[in-house]
Amino acid sequence: MTVNMGPQHPSTHGVLRLVLELDGEVVERADPHIGLLHRGTEKLIEYRPYIQSVGYFDRLDYVSPLSQEHAYVLAIEDLLGIEIPERAQYIRVLYSEITRILNHILNCTTMALDIGAMTPMLWGFEEREKLMEFYERVSGARMHANYFRPGGVHRDLPAGLLEDIAAWTETFPKVLDDIERLLNDNRIWRQRTVDIGVMTVEEALDYGFTGPMLRASGMPWDLRKSQPYEVYDRMDFDIPVGKHGDCFDRFWVLLHEVYESARIIEQAIEGMPSGPILGKVPRVIQPPEGEVYIRTENSLGELGYYLISDGDKRPYRMKIRTPSYSNVSALPYVLKGTFVSDMIAILGSFFFVLGDIDR
Repeated sequence: MTVNMGPQHPSTHGVLRLVLELDGEVVERADPHIGLLHRGTEKLIEYRPYIQSVGYFDRLDYVSPLSQEHAYVLAIEDLLGIEIPERAQYIRVLYSEITRILNHILNCTTMALDIGAMTPMLWGFEEREKLMEFYERVSGARMHANYFRPGGVHRDLPAGLLEDIAAWTETFPKVLDDIERLLNDNRIWRQRTVDIGVMTVEEALDYGFTGPMLRASGMPWDLRKSQPYEVYDRMDFDIPVGKHGDCFDRFWVLLHEVYESARIIEQAIEGMPSGPILGKVPRVIQPPEGEVYIRTENSLGELGYYLISDGDKRPYRMKIRTPSYSNVSALPYVLKGTFVSDMIAILGSFFFVLGDIDR
């Protein structure tokens, strides 16, 4: 029997259509259909001055807006060869980790909701709302911040914001503890996630997995450690790594990365220097001819921007490599032979956002 699943949001975690061929309750074949969102970001960027394109990146992975901006401004700075003030680097790291927590809380709790646990989502979304207030206080927007700039950030932190973020980091770990305690030893949760949707390290590498998906399969690969950028080399944090690459490990890795992000936020606040928040950037951004590829550790994995300049005020070409595309590409392989009920758990644990696939 052929069944359409999606496109409907949020059940398929984005505008994703899965054409399923079922034998009873067993998935014989899964065919993911993408391209239903029509963002066209890569082409739009070619028609805008560099600075006007920053806002587009918030709308790619709309769960991790500032992480998308981060890689873009790093690429422009590499072409221009400009230095970034230390305070701006700390602010960027601070907000990149706030963004990572926003992303991971949503993915963890909606995965739990898919499987039938509603309480974690209610707890987690209360914390997300507090983080979005920190977004709004610095940029004026709750989601699409448009805050990072080539050379630094748009404006300095308002008075009292760092103290409020520091106070939040003291209460937040207890919420994580409650979520973990509620789910980890829950018999139903383990039956639905342990040994379901297993991806070995070799299979994960074959499909181009990066970030938490790769770490859940057992490889401790994190660009913040292996190829640090900004001030990540000054931060002390661990890399959570799974053992089996199943749904439970993917959930566990994501949840424990939130603990580590909270540690980085505390260190960024403690080490935050004074000084300017924007470097010496020309009034009109017009990089010389050249090309650059920048990789950053996005919330879902490696985010790569290949930027080409022909000396004009607009980019000649921007190619965006997002982790979501690789994750979705593995769905036909991992879903084959699973039960329909297990497919829901696997979809929830395969972290992707269709906005940065249909770019």
